[in-house]
Amino acid sequence: MNFAIVLPLLAYIVIVFAGAVYAFRQRKKGDFLTEYYVGNRSMTGFVLAMTTAATYVGASSFIGGPGAAYKFGLGWVLLAMIQVPVVLFTLGVLGKKFAILARKNNSLTINDILFERYKSHSLMLLASLALLLSFFIMMAVQFIGVGRLLETTLNIDYKIAVLLFALTVGIYTFIGGFRAVVLTDSIQGIIMMIGTFLLLFAVIHAGGGVASIMQKLATINPRLLTPYGIESRPLDFTFMMSFWVLVCFGLLGLPSTVIRAISYKNSQALHRGVIIGTVVITVLMLSIHLAGALGRAIIPDLTITDKIIPTLMIRVMPPIVAGIFLAAPMAAIMSSIDSMLIQTSSTLIKDLYLRFKPEARLNEKRIKKLSTLTTLVMTILVTLAVLNPPDMLIWLNLFALGGLETTFLWVILFGLYWKKANSTGAICSMLTGFFSYIYLTGQGIKLLGFHAIVPALTFGLIAFLLGNQWGQKGRIKN
Repeated sequence: MNFAIVLPLLAYIVIVFAGAVYAFRQRKKGDFLTEYYVGNRSMTGFVLAMTTAATYVGASSFIGGPGAAYKFGLGWVLLAMIQVPVVLFTLGVLGKKFAILARKNNSLTINDILFERYKSHSLMLLASLALLLSFFIMMAVQFIGVGRLLETTLNIDYKIAVLLFALTVGIYTFIGGFRAVVLTDSIQGIIMMIGTFLLLFAVIHAGGGVASIMQKLATINPRLLTPYGIESRPLDFTFMMSFWVLVCFGLLGLPSTVIRAISYKNSQALHRGVIIGTVVITVLMLSIHLAGALGRAIIPDLTITDKIIPTLMIRVMPPIVAGIFLAAPMAAIMSSIDSMLIQTSSTLIKDLYLRFKPEARLNEKRIKKLSTLTTLVMTILVTLAVLNPPDMLIWLNLFALGGLETTFLWVILFGLYWKKANSTGAICSMLTGFFSYIYLTGQGIKLLGFHAIVPALTFGLIAFLLGNQWGQKGRIKN
């Protein structure tokens, strides 16, 4: 093990735990649920930008995305830039509406808002089950990513790497709650930007400059330099449109975005967060995917493409600089994991346990114990599930992402912007969208060449409009 690489990572972990301790002290000053799950709605614009960007940029972006760019070439870099407006799009559409509703009804979770809007226990139960299933898969992806990262860079066993990571992220999330998550996300966002810039610079330098790298890529396969990739099925219009729906438009239905939209301090924080977050996403997406694509000129024969970023770190960076960069993908993965752990805990405790047993809220000591223990138990379960990982984890992550989007997208958008939307239409949309997505993905069916997310969302939209003809009129005025 190279201690020059390990020391910067250890320093980063110390900073993370310091933030968790600070958050723990803040937690004692107010209502436990409000503090633990939404940080007392106190995020500034910078923190909002960093936590939204850091949560979105996880193992798929830092490990799986560059792996796909390594495999497909510069076409995947172009495809990845579709994600640039994600912060502008999601916070711009959802931010103010969700904040108003959340403060009006003292909502702490996406399911709180959905229940207040639709007044349906059945809808809330379906939403909770879909969220728990999808988040479990997405957390598993993050754990696999960090296991491969540490296995390659520190030369330790994959299972040991996963266990060490689980111990770290589980404990600091357990201690600090949502405030610890967003504080460390701010640190992680800065580290990610510095790390990706250093890596891209090092890759270009090691390859002898951009012109030299392009010549080497053309020698390997000229199609690596085209927008359409090297596979028999090109990265054509239908693929790009599907990808845009999946990783940009569909994120309007992603609960981890919603929780940010109800936790910021004021309108000024929202506006600043949108601008800063868009800049951060642009830098991260371009740098990390371009590093993966150009890295093929330096390491042309990698068998497991998800290992391109950690392998490049070792190959092109001095040990101490590699250690600094190692904190970047670690930061990305930790920021995604901790957010999903908090939301999983809030779903089980706030949305299910307290919703159906409201008198239990009077016992705050018990609620604290259940909330924090749920975080630890979920960490343990995910750890056990990923000890034997699959390859190309980007597809597993996109599968779970699509499941959430087909469940929540139309329910959220119509709930916010259509006064006549009712619970019957919402439930029809959730069931139709989710199960059609599972079926189309499982069977490998591509209607008109589109990824399953496009027809599944279309079916969900039709189901909402048809189902909305029955049931009571929406009860909450927006």
